[in-house]
Amino acid sequence: MAFNLESPAFENGRTIPNTYVRDGGNLSPPLQWKDAPAGTKSYLLVVEDPDAPRGVFRHWAVYDIPAERNHLPEGTARAAKTENLGHGVNDFGNPHYDGPQPPKGDGAHHYHFRLSALDIETLHCGDKAPIGEVLDRARPHVIGTAELVGTYENR
Repeated sequence: MAFNLESPAFENGRTIPNTYVRDGGNLSPPLQWKDAPAGTKSYLLVVEDPDAPRGVFRHWAVYDIPAERNHLPEGTARAAKTENLGHGVNDFGNPHYDGPQPPKGDGAHHYHFRLSALDIETLHCGDKAPIGEVLDRARPHVIGTAELVGTYENR
């Protein structure tokens, strides 16, 4: 079976509900995955909007997700710090999830939720590491990637 990422909140290629957009509830959506590659020791999740006017805009990175996990519940980024998950600083300047917020009238944007299986347990990133730095540290350790794409248009 192929490494797979999905959400009970929206189907691949479909609209992201307002609960998960920045001007709505701004909660991270629930995510679940299966069939990770053999040798997975941790996961990295990154959410990017390649349709942003100034190029790729990064909304969220959560890393050092333990290999035994197969889901992230709704609101993971807003929950009390009960887990030792790392969060990269997004392009809004925040170390947490910020949902879709495309410019009004810019058409539908595509939000890529990419889950990477890594061959190391921790990325050893600092508390204020920007998402780009987290990706650079992870890149040589990626052994598989699963993707879910949601859309959102700000009318």
